[in-house]
Amino acid sequence: MYNELYIYSIRKGTWTKVDIPGPPPRRCAHQAVVVPQGGGQLWIFGGEFASPDGEQFYHYKDLWVLHLATKTWEQIRSTGGPSGRSGHRMVAWKRQLILFGGFHESTRDYIYYSDVYTFSLDTFLWSKLSPSGPGPTPRSGCLMAVTPQGSIAIYGGYSKQRVKKDVDKGTQHSDMFLLKPEDGGEDKWTWTRVNPSGVKPTVRSGFSVAVAPNHQILVFGGVCDEEEEEHLEGSFFNDLYIYDAAKSRWFAAQLKGPKSEKKRRRRGKADDPEGATEEETGGTSAPEPLEVIKEVVSEDGTVITIKQVLTPSGLGVQPPPKADDSASEASSTGQEPCPRSSAMLAVKHGLLYVYGGMFEAGDRQVTLSDLYCLDLHKMEEWKTLVEMDPSKLGGRGRAVEPLQSLPACRGPDLDSRQLSQEEPGNGAGLPGTPALRVLQC
Repeated sequence: MYNELYIYSIRKGTWTKVDIPGPPPRRCAHQAVVVPQGGGQLWIFGGEFASPDGEQFYHYKDLWVLHLATKTWEQIRSTGGPSGRSGHRMVAWKRQLILFGGFHESTRDYIYYSDVYTFSLDTFLWSKLSPSGPGPTPRSGCLMAVTPQGSIAIYGGYSKQRVKKDVDKGTQHSDMFLLKPEDGGEDKWTWTRVNPSGVKPTVRSGFSVAVAPNHQILVFGGVCDEEEEEHLEGSFFNDLYIYDAAKSRWFAAQLKGPKSEKKRRRRGKADDPEGATEEETGGTSAPEPLEVIKEVVSEDGTVITIKQVLTPSGLGVQPPPKADDSASEASSTGQEPCPRSSAMLAVKHGLLYVYGGMFEAGDRQVTLSDLYCLDLHKMEEWKTLVEMDPSKLGGRGRAVEPLQSLPACRGPDLDSRQLSQEEPGNGAGLPGTPALRVLQC
């Protein structure tokens, strides 16, 4: 487990490890929010710690701020805040931090939350909200994002409940709610359940969330678990969905692929001339996806298969171009991120960045340190910024111990305490790349 800080330079394309005295203790499953106050601040709340031998495990309820202008850490001690928890969600809303949900687990029991807290960035005081209306059931690992209308969207998540002694049943939620301030104020809030139209993501957990410049909410990847008695099988995803809050509509992102100069057509040629070739008209069918499979042998001799797909449109097949299109759309030769959960997402200058995450190979868990970006304006193809070096999966990215149980943000049988425990150092890709890890929930 880590408490390191890395900064990726978009201009230079390099990772830099930043050592700042007095950082928060090592943890995972916490939340971090950036706000513009004071020249830029990074706020962190909660999370969990587990020692490598599993003897120590506890949840945090501390609040920290990194002052980006001065590069200094500060712990904010304020009473009345949320209890210790992991898998919660937190967003910046006006001059407040708003926190929802999460879970707390001990050796004897566990509990999931649906409570809502606000933290004032002016007074540094916590307040617990009591919204009216039926709200979400307790959960962790959900989507939480601010809409252009000033509401807060909650979607999906994970929870589990005990059905009988020593038997728990996990639930992957797919419902959506809006938390709205009443009369434009900040003290009274209301829950409203919504049922968006369109094509929403298939049931999953462990997905990643970011907000685009046009305030559309992006959902990437995740995992759907098939649970049977004590056996758990996960299907991982690398698809991208978009929620348009203004229209309350979901749709699956479709990449166009790069434009091909060889197949460019002039306007005014809407009707295909008799006998025209497929190349002249831009084609009528999409190329078949190309599957690239790499087999990696880890230190203990386990063979891990990494599958990546070179698709004609990155995340889905585009329909044939219409006759009045200015140019036909060729297949993409870019390599998209392999299916994964618990990746990190960020949007900057209209580019969506995807870093790391994890997937499972049999009963083994593999962490990733690759980095991709996607131009959200062009929506053509993924670009690889840092490749995953398969030869280094046996060291820094090796599969960890066989999985026993599942983190609350994902499913019932993978314990977040069994994430990769490697010592810090350079990972695959660029010098100074963060060590392979899963920053989950």
